[in-house]
Amino acid sequence: MTTVLGIPIQVLFGQLLLGLINGAFYAVLSLGLALIFGLLNIINFAHGALYMMGAFAAWLLLSHAGIGYWGALVLAPLLVAGIGIAVERTMLSRLYKLDHLYSLLLTFGLALIAEGVFRQLYGISGLPYEIPASLRGGWNLGFMFLPVYRGWVVMASLILCLGTWIAIEKTRLGALLRAATENPPLVQAFGVNVPRLVTATYGFGVAVAALAGVLAAPIYSVNPLMGSNLIITVFAVVVIGGMGSILGSIVTGFLLGLVEGLTKVFFPQGAATVVFVVMAIVLLVKPAGLFGRSN
Repeated sequence: MTTVLGIPIQVLFGQLLLGLINGAFYAVLSLGLALIFGLLNIINFAHGALYMMGAFAAWLLLSHAGIGYWGALVLAPLLVAGIGIAVERTMLSRLYKLDHLYSLLLTFGLALIAEGVFRQLYGISGLPYEIPASLRGGWNLGFMFLPVYRGWVVMASLILCLGTWIAIEKTRLGALLRAATENPPLVQAFGVNVPRLVTATYGFGVAVAALAGVLAAPIYSVNPLMGSNLIITVFAVVVIGGMGSILGSIVTGFLLGLVEGLTKVFFPQGAATVVFVVMAIVLLVKPAGLFGRSN
């Protein structure tokens, strides 16, 4: 059996695959966080709860409406985005002129409420969500077995992340969003409805988190704690990549997933903390993050 540093190659590539899958979720969730913070200056601590609600929306659509995975990929993000837009219009919009701490405290409280409601209704044991028939099975690559669904998650995450980055950095809409962040009165003077643009941006960031929840539902059990178990790591990813840097969040998310996977192979005891060790080192060397800009 082929080995690398004494580790069977099947084990090594298996852990790299798991790390890549985790990295895909880190990238998608940190993308939404970076989008909301970078363009709206909102520290959205409810992002993990929105991810959890996306998974539950998919499960509820299947259980009560008979709408399967492919329909849930469209409907669940729209439903959760609607909730997010309502929160932005009724609560967050009142805090834009205040310190970031207020939005952090509000979204943290909303996350606790959402988690408590779902725990009360469904418990914490987890609810199964089946992989769609068209994505079952796998490919034998010789050195490892690649499940079709996990390959789909990585590809879908890459397409979503790169598509969002291109839309923000390379299109007229993205230019309007960045301009509205820098100088809202000027953009408003050109006839752009800035509050509506802000609401739409927040809704999209929420939809991205919910979409990640739908993608995660067949891999992890659907439970109220799935967001809170992930959100601290995702915040660390955003800090390492650079607060507000969309490209930084994407690249850092995938890379840290791979680093975490390798750590589980060579130093399992450090797998739970390796992301935070990397964060500490990066902040010592480059306080603005790898892709962040120093003021």
